[in-house]
Amino acid sequence: MNIRSQVSMVFHLDKCIGCHTCSVACKNIWTDRKGTEYMWWNNVETKPGTGYPTKWEDQDKYKGGWEKKNGTIKIRSTGKARVVPNIFHNPHMPSMDDYYEPWTYDYKNLFNAPEGNDQPTARPISMVTGEYIDIEAGPNWDDDLSGSQIYAENDPNLDGLTEQQKAQLSSVEQLVFFYLPRICNHCLNPTCVASCPSGALYKRGEDGIVLIDQQRCRAWRSCVSACPYKKTYYNWFTGKSEKCILCFPRLETGQAPACFHSCVGRIRYLGVLLYDADKLEEVANLPDDELIEAQREMIMDPHDPKVIAEARKNGVHDSVIESAQNSPVYKFVKDWKVALPAHIEYRTLPMLFYVPPMSPVQATKEEDIIDHSTENLFHDIDSARIPMKFFANLFGAGNEGPVRYALAKQKAVRWLRRAQTVGDITAEMAARMLREADCTEEEAMEIYNLTSLCTFDDRFVIPPMHREEAIELMKEPHEHKQSVGFGFSASPRRGL
Repeated sequence: MNIRSQVSMVFHLDKCIGCHTCSVACKNIWTDRKGTEYMWWNNVETKPGTGYPTKWEDQDKYKGGWEKKNGTIKIRSTGKARVVPNIFHNPHMPSMDDYYEPWTYDYKNLFNAPEGNDQPTARPISMVTGEYIDIEAGPNWDDDLSGSQIYAENDPNLDGLTEQQKAQLSSVEQLVFFYLPRICNHCLNPTCVASCPSGALYKRGEDGIVLIDQQRCRAWRSCVSACPYKKTYYNWFTGKSEKCILCFPRLETGQAPACFHSCVGRIRYLGVLLYDADKLEEVANLPDDELIEAQREMIMDPHDPKVIAEARKNGVHDSVIESAQNSPVYKFVKDWKVALPAHIEYRTLPMLFYVPPMSPVQATKEEDIIDHSTENLFHDIDSARIPMKFFANLFGAGNEGPVRYALAKQKAVRWLRRAQTVGDITAEMAARMLREADCTEEEAMEIYNLTSLCTFDDRFVIPPMHREEAIELMKEPHEHKQSVGFGFSASPRRGL
């Protein structure tokens, strides 16, 4: 075993209200500089929808992630034979049109307009060219537009749905959507790191956070194409790539990342996982339908004495092991199995997991009588307005089993609480529901407590980073105390 630690996240989609507070918090802290106007390290999308950048899930277009070829996995977008011929051309990188052209407004026309009969207006101005533009897209342009023929109907996750199911998603009485917040997944097998010719991208050994060395970056932009989630961006002003850094300066002081801290719906959980790095290549090379369970098997039990011993051999501090034992992410992913990675078929093994949302139920109508009841306790999962196939494409690599399991367990917890508080469901019915959902009453109450009654300390179990040990590998700690705490003493510029 090669036990390493990894800071990991869970987003509970059933609690997300789509307020975009997380996006604004991140934007104000990290991407308010020239060249970052179009960057949203955190964004919240509406599903079904095309997202940001447009149709980022369409890997036939963007060639992101890994692909199985000749018994092994290879980067889709680039390779040793393709780097030199494409040195001045990256055919699979998103264009400005795929994101949006950032804009501001001509506010001086409001303040300085002469007196007249017309209401003065602030015309939009491009933040790239400085010229007047007609706004045609934005980072949340398809927000809440469920059923739209332009956005929702072009969602790549609709592949495999019948024409009837697609039509239902666009019909007025069946309209439905949910929110999908996205940040960098800080993957175990990141293609952005593997694709960078200059070695500027790297995974921190102590916590697995993926970062970009701005001094080594040479603007190859291979990372932008290689990331299947399109969470690496190019700063056109500095000539460097940038991405979500998981607010590591905050983590190093015991604070949650800004998007986590500001989350209104309390959907975000953060903790540390211990995983076996020796299994990484084997897991990434498995068939699609085996990836979810194999990734779970990579995550090791932090209470196992053998795992603890191997972790200590690798330099994992006891305080980090203790944090892993209390990690809410471990409970959601490994113990309860209700959190799933998005598009694990890209084989980057993302460390951001999602609890899939419950969807409104399709009612049956017979002779003008609308009926929601059925003998099947989980009918509302299979008859939800969002087809199970859609969820499977997004969270199960096309496999419906893990998604149905997660949704069934969530429903069983709800029915148990209804039996205990409302009383319209009998205890026998709730117990039967729990059995069929492979859940005990004790586990259900744990899920309820961590989902509904959670505090900051419950949601964010931040391991001590022990930067003094990592710094000691590079320089004398007392000398480091006299230098900058993070980043660089001079801002990055072209030619570094």
